[in-house]
Amino acid sequence: MSLPYKHFLGYEKGEDGVLKIVEEEAKIVRMIYKMFLEGKTPLSIAEYLTDNNIPTPAGKHKWHQSTVLSILQNEKYKGDAILQKTLTLDFLTKKRKKNEGEVPQYYVENSHPAIIPPEVFDLVQTEIKKRKEAKGYKTGGNCFSGKIVCGECGSFYGRKVWHSNDKYRRVIWQCNSKFKNDKKCTTPHLYEDKIKKAFVEVFNSLIENKEEILKGYEDVLKALTDTSKLDMESVKLQSELEIVTEMIRKCVEENANKALNQVEYNEKYEALVERYECIKEELERIEEKRLEQSVKKEKILEFINKLEARDELITEFDEELWIGTVDKVVVSREEKISFVFKDGMEVEWDI
Repeated sequence: MSLPYKHFLGYEKGEDGVLKIVEEEAKIVRMIYKMFLEGKTPLSIAEYLTDNNIPTPAGKHKWHQSTVLSILQNEKYKGDAILQKTLTLDFLTKKRKKNEGEVPQYYVENSHPAIIPPEVFDLVQTEIKKRKEAKGYKTGGNCFSGKIVCGECGSFYGRKVWHSNDKYRRVIWQCNSKFKNDKKCTTPHLYEDKIKKAFVEVFNSLIENKEEILKGYEDVLKALTDTSKLDMESVKLQSELEIVTEMIRKCVEENANKALNQVEYNEKYEALVERYECIKEELERIEEKRLEQSVKKEKILEFINKLEARDELITEFDEELWIGTVDKVVVSREEKISFVFKDGMEVEWDI
């Protein structure tokens, strides 16, 4: 399938018109996805790419966060394509506009080679949604950014430096909304060295109980992989959607060719449209559930792989292990923190 793309980082058109991967550019795309999943924002990624003289998809020097975000949300990187996202208004001037329902769009799976595995793409979409809904999300180059959450107001913790110019210099983490709410958050600040120490102790407790922890995952993963019930629901709803779409078409056609009572026609038409929208919402709910299952499965697999690879206790903080296993750390008022791991397991710890 020939796809009409310009300035598409990571791909070029082959002789047959089909997209093929440009490996040097594909490395940049993979790096963008990796940095985002490590907690970086599109803005900080754009600044890094600009500072390191990496050209944009259009061959320019300066990256913008909108460009990074578009790469993170582009389904083409997992090998799929939505056709007719835009339409041509004037074939002489080649003026185009966003397709807002004027013509149908088509989703094509596996239309070309993927640069990003579908599971990673889904993880990124979930992370984008999570950050949009989160309070006080900020990040820099630190592995704790976007990981520590205030158990009182739900805002993320941010990095602060105390006594930056003298011998008492300490790095602390504090709720980003601590002084912004009507009532000041009472959750404590955390010292960075204590977070690291706590992680080492908690992860060592997991290693010591590794066999017991790993026992229960087979059935969980099997359940998350089985989407047969969701598939059946989806097929049924798709069939209903087609029927209602045809009923709407006939309703409009009849009104165009016959003199109908317009009050009765509008009532019938609006009832059909409402039914159509309800079915669409149900289909979206099923797709969201399917995505949730897929993301949960990938997080569990990542956690299992990291835990299985460790036979000996760790003696110091490991940033890669932290990023690969911890989903978030929730800070409570009682100076306790809860490590929530990517498999959903929660371990409470005194800090």
